Amino acid sequence: MNEVTDPTWLSLLPALVTIALAFATRQVIPALFAGIVTGSLVLFAGSGEAADLNFISRFFLPAIGSHKYAQILLIYLWSLGGLIGIWEKTGGARHFAEQVGLRFSKSRRGSLFFVWLLGCVFHQGGTVSTVLTGSTAKPVTDRFRVSHEELSYVVDSTSSPIATILPFNAWPIYVGGLAAGTIALIPDDAAGFAFFLRALPFNFYAIFAVLSTLLFALELLPWVPGPMARARRRTKDGGPLDRPGASPMLVGAPSPTPEDHSDYRPHLVDFLVPLGLLLLISALPVTLGLGSFVNEAFMTAVLSAMLIARLRGMNLATIISGLVDGCAKMTIGAIVLGLAVTIAEVAKSLDTAGYLVGVAGGALPPVALPALLMLLCMVIAFATGTSWGTYAVVVPIALPLAWALQADPSYLAICLGAVVGGGVFGDQCSPISDTTILSSMFSGCDLMDHVRTQLPLALAAATLAALCSTLAAAAL
Repeated sequence: MNEVTDPTWLSLLPALVTIALAFATRQVIPALFAGIVTGSLVLFAGSGEAADLNFISRFFLPAIGSHKYAQILLIYLWSLGGLIGIWEKTGGARHFAEQVGLRFSKSRRGSLFFVWLLGCVFHQGGTVSTVLTGSTAKPVTDRFRVSHEELSYVVDSTSSPIATILPFNAWPIYVGGLAAGTIALIPDDAAGFAFFLRALPFNFYAIFAVLSTLLFALELLPWVPGPMARARRRTKDGGPLDRPGASPMLVGAPSPTPEDHSDYRPHLVDFLVPLGLLLLISALPVTLGLGSFVNEAFMTAVLSAMLIARLRGMNLATIISGLVDGCAKMTIGAIVLGLAVTIAEVAKSLDTAGYLVGVAGGALPPVALPALLMLLCMVIAFATGTSWGTYAVVVPIALPLAWALQADPSYLAICLGAVVGGGVFGDQCSPISDTTILSSMFSGCDLMDHVRTQLPLALAAATLAALCSTLAAAAL
C-alpha cells in the first residue's frame, strides 16, 4: 500500500483523536481504536486506495505480527508476568519486600524513597525498569498506604530518565549510533557514544525529573499540583489506594501469602537470583560493547525462578500454575500494548514525526534552537509514544542543523541533551507509550489517572529544563 509521501497536518489527527478521547473518557482502549480508524481514513484520503480503509489488514495485522509486539508479548508481558506469578507461589517478591523493603522503609516517605532507589538501581530504561520497580515496590508502598498514582509517578519518572543519565545500558549506543556520521565531528559509532556522554550534563529534563521525583518521594517538593495532591490526600485521610471508579489494568486476585503454600518456605534466593541474572545479562554485555541480550535475560530469569522453586521443593504443577496465572494477568495489558504498537504503525505510515520536524524547521537564532528541539521531541514522542522512534527522526536532522547555526562542540552537546530529554518526556507522559502503560499496570494504577497526575509535574521539570538549555546556549 502507498504511504503518505508529503504529510500534512492531517497526519497529526490519529494521535490527537487518541489522546483527546483518552483524557476525556479515561478509557484508553476505545481511544486507541478510534485513533487507528482515524489513521485509516486519513491514509485513504491521501492515497485514494480503498484497501487503506481496511484498518485490520493495513495496520492491525502488520503491527500485531511484528517483531516488536512479539517481543512485548513474550518478553515484557508473559515472561515478566510468569516470573511474578512464580514469585507469588514461592512468596519470593513478598519475602524480599518484607526482609529488605519494609525494614528499610519505616514510613510512607521511606517507602516512596525505596521506590525511587529501586528505579535508580534498575536503570536499564523504560520497560525493564518500570516492570521491576513497580512489581517489587508495590507491596511495600501498599503497606504504608501510598496512593497508586504516587507510586506509578515515581516508577515512571525514574525509568527512562535515569537510563539517559547513567550510561550503563543501551541508550548511549543507540543514540550515539544515530549521531554517527551526521557531521564531521562525529564520524563513527565510537565518537557518537563519546559525544552522548559529553551531552549528559545538558540532559536537563532527565536530571530535573529524577531530582524532583526524589523530592516528591520525601514530600519536600515545594509544589504538588492538584490531581496528585488530591490523590495523596485521599490515602492520608484513610481513603482507597485508587480513585473510586478507577480501572487498574493488572487484573486477578491479590498475591498469595507464603502461608498459602505451607510446605514451601520463601527465601531471598527465590527473588535475588532471577533478578540478579536479569540485570547481569541485560546490562553487562551492553557495558562491554557486546550488544543487547535483554530477551535472553528475561527468559533466563524465568527459567531460573522455576528451577530454584523446583530444587527447593515446590512441585512442578504449582510452578506451572504460577507461570500461567502470571501470564493471564497480563491480558488487558497485552490488548492495550497491542493497540499502542498499532497506533505507532499508523503514525509511521502517515509520517507524523516528519511533518512535525518540517514545521519546526527554518531559520532560527542559535540560542532558541535547544529549547525548540526539546519541545519538538516532546510533542513527537507524546504523539507517537516512543522516544527511540523520535530520536531516529530528529537526531540526524538536529545535529547538522545545530552545527550549521553554531559550529561549537559545546553548543552541539546542549542541543543533543535537549533532544534526549525531550524524547524522554514525551515517552514518559504519553498515554500510548509502553513505559507509561507498564508503569501504571505494575503499580496497580488506572492508566489515565497516572497520566493526569503525572503530567503537571513532568511539565514543570520540562519547563525548567528548557530554560536551562536556553541559558546554557546563551552563555557560550
